[in-house]
Amino acid sequence: MEIENQEPTSSKSSIQVCEENGLNNESERDHKKGIKRKEILEELKKQLWLAGPLIFMKVLQYCLQIISIMFVGHLGELSLSGASMATSFTSVTGLSLLVGMASALETLSGQSYGAKQYHMLGTHMLRAMYVLLIVSIPLAVIWANTGYILRAVGQDADIAAEAGRYAHFLIPSIFASGLLQCLVKFLQTQNIVFPMVACSGIVTLLHILWCWVLVIKSGLGSRGAALANSISHWINVLLLSLYVKFSSSCAQTWTGFSKEAFRNVLTFLRLAVPSAAMICLEFWSFEMMVLLSGLLPNPKLETSVLSISFNTVATVWMIPSGLSSAVSTRVSNELGAGHPEAARLAVYVVLAMAISASILVGLVLILIRNVWGYAYSNEIEVVKYLAKMMPILAALHFLDGLQCALSGNARGCGWQKIGAYVNLGSYYFVGIPSAVVFAFVLHIGGKGLWLGIICALVVQVFSLLIITIRTNWEHEAKKAAERVNDCKVSVDAVS
Repeated sequence: MEIENQEPTSSKSSIQVCEENGLNNESERDHKKGIKRKEILEELKKQLWLAGPLIFMKVLQYCLQIISIMFVGHLGELSLSGASMATSFTSVTGLSLLVGMASALETLSGQSYGAKQYHMLGTHMLRAMYVLLIVSIPLAVIWANTGYILRAVGQDADIAAEAGRYAHFLIPSIFASGLLQCLVKFLQTQNIVFPMVACSGIVTLLHILWCWVLVIKSGLGSRGAALANSISHWINVLLLSLYVKFSSSCAQTWTGFSKEAFRNVLTFLRLAVPSAAMICLEFWSFEMMVLLSGLLPNPKLETSVLSISFNTVATVWMIPSGLSSAVSTRVSNELGAGHPEAARLAVYVVLAMAISASILVGLVLILIRNVWGYAYSNEIEVVKYLAKMMPILAALHFLDGLQCALSGNARGCGWQKIGAYVNLGSYYFVGIPSAVVFAFVLHIGGKGLWLGIICALVVQVFSLLIITIRTNWEHEAKKAAERVNDCKVSVDAVS
């Protein structure tokens, strides 16, 4: 009887224990979901805090070119054509290369900062500055011969001569641009972004004054706009240098000039060269579209619409570019700190942000397609043609947003060599040949050129996405630790 009486009691106890275990498991799952949600929101906040100011900074720096061209535009058609051609030529032959090489700091400085090897950031920056200053010398020689080079490739003699004069006064800016990019990466990888926005804002406001004085009042004409550009770049370098020198935020990362920066240059070049190739290959393909547009039937209309399209794409590109810089910083910092899961989360978050932002911007481009052309031209033919082009640009921007996010992750991980191969195959084996077929064989015209770029972006996004999905993040964290360790050991050996 005692045994019979105990059975219901033990059964009740078992049921109670099971219920308690079930409740505990459920509460544990809810707790994990809460933590995950909290981590996602925290990561989103960090990336917005980085990306927002970086977008503003990039827009303000881009405004220097726009303001210069606007002032020159009031001087006449020849001055405008010469300044536009010189701006394009110097971007292709110099600025894109310097931006690309400086991007190696996103890996080196970002991972060193994550690993709390703060003193290494100043060394990396100085080393990059020395290398970029040396690289700028042959680029300056090329810029000095801009007029001769443009005439040699068949450009109009008057426009080439005007472009040559404009490029001569841009030469001081190439040395400032290299230094500026190094300072920007130095601060960006430490998550110090608001001072860069403030400095860029001051420089942009002063640039309007310099252009007014040098273009309108001094009688220098278009040369004054180029000189104003050079002055503005050097002022930006000066302001950021003063901040780095005197701000307490950089007290641990900037320890002064050191001979260590002259050593271990190959470590920097091993990332800087493929990084430059990665960025230049993509940038040059877009410039090639403008050149190909001149070979189409009705080249005046095609070139005008493609130039407007290019400016539109370049303007809205500042948003994914800011996201790209933000995720590059987050991934490099987390890998350097030995947090592979946090780095993975940063990639997922930026992809979600890029998709959302690209859809929003794409919808805006489609909605304003019938009126956007009037901002550039009063000719109905141009406005109508651009309206047909805008949905293609919206699709291009969506894909560009994804590739910017994935490329930022590649720079944060140190995959510049892989990125260079992907861009080479995407743009030069797929994109440009497709553009030629669409535009000249299928006779789609300027729209065909952009469709070719879209084909390149599809291949680029698909390739980078596959690489990202298959990434072993624990292995990437170990590689980052080894990279930081190698740099630290070489510095300690010199010390």
